[in-house]
Amino acid sequence: MKSVCDFSKMKRKGQKISMVTCYDYTSACIVSQSDVDCILVGDSLAMTMHGHDSTVMAVPDMMALHTAAVKRGAPETFIVGDMPFLSYRKSLSESIAVAGALMQAGAQAVKLEGAAGNTELVTHLVQSGIPVMGHIGLTPQFVHQIGGYKVQGKSKECAARLKEEARALEEAGCFALVMECVPASLAEEITKAAGIATIGIGAGRGTDGQVLVWQDMLGLNTEFQPKFVRRYTNGAEIFTKALNDYVDDVQKGAFPADENCFWHRSVA
Repeated sequence: MKSVCDFSKMKRKGQKISMVTCYDYTSACIVSQSDVDCILVGDSLAMTMHGHDSTVMAVPDMMALHTAAVKRGAPETFIVGDMPFLSYRKSLSESIAVAGALMQAGAQAVKLEGAAGNTELVTHLVQSGIPVMGHIGLTPQFVHQIGGYKVQGKSKECAARLKEEARALEEAGCFALVMECVPASLAEEITKAAGIATIGIGAGRGTDGQVLVWQDMLGLNTEFQPKFVRRYTNGAEIFTKALNDYVDDVQKGAFPADENCFWHRSVA
């Protein structure tokens, strides 16, 4: 199993980090059999698993439940659990309780969005034995404040702010940093300046690693395909065909076949 120390080691060696966001036991079992370095149990599960229109609807109990399921499916994989909307903007004791619950559910680290107002908490969590991954750029929990899912850091002022946020989070004790929807040149500049690993999503090739959502990379989400996503298979088409083949076999009487049935041997 990887540890927080491996992120900095991989950065120094120039070895790219691969992270996948997944949320359930079955998916985690599959990831655990792959070469993926780490799993993020992201608050995007509010959208991908529960059908909400933003990550704002994720709550601590929901995050802990999914983190525990992923841990059971991938017990030897490094797992990061997202701290959901407002869970780290209340009292210090409440924030620590949420982070602790995610760790006790099976995460080896937690992730939170933004730097402003969070650096003292990051330091306290790290000093309490909870590794923290930062997240800058497009921060989905702030979608109502920033006016939608937009690329961040395009102006000189915004770019300077992101550089300062990256520096502040590193100084506070973060072991790694997610950069989402940031111009590739800016993400590369931040990566070169940072002493911690950067993981990009829509941030170009110059980061120390990449993260994609399970449903997006496997083509399971047919209604959502942003520019930064690459589909590695058409999962929705494959699954739909399998379902229709099953229906066809049922209707023709081809399933269940003899080998799928239990037989009682009569006794004379």
